[in-house]
Amino acid sequence: MLAALVLINVEKGKVNETAESLLEIEGVAEVYSVTGEYDLVALLRLRRYEDLADVVTKRIVHLPAITKTNTLMAFQCFSREDLQQAWDIGIE
Repeated sequence: MLAALVLINVEKGKVNETAESLLEIEGVAEVYSVTGEYDLVALLRLRRYEDLADVVTKRIVHLPAITKTNTLMAFQCFSREDLQQAWDIGIE
């Protein structure tokens, strides 16, 4: 499974409706409204690398209120669950 984060700027006053539209796109797992340089962060979970180009360049960037995106592809996932399992090895 491929994971990517898309950092998104949207037109003023369009954050909520854009977040809802993003969630309708297959492969978009979660959308967060955030503070700072970007307005939204979309978490993508995709089966194939080729799906990333399709979702970002054909679906996401064509939403009318989106003015800028920056896509980050994840190399590896670290989670608390993984860390806990590592510590539990050998404990019965």
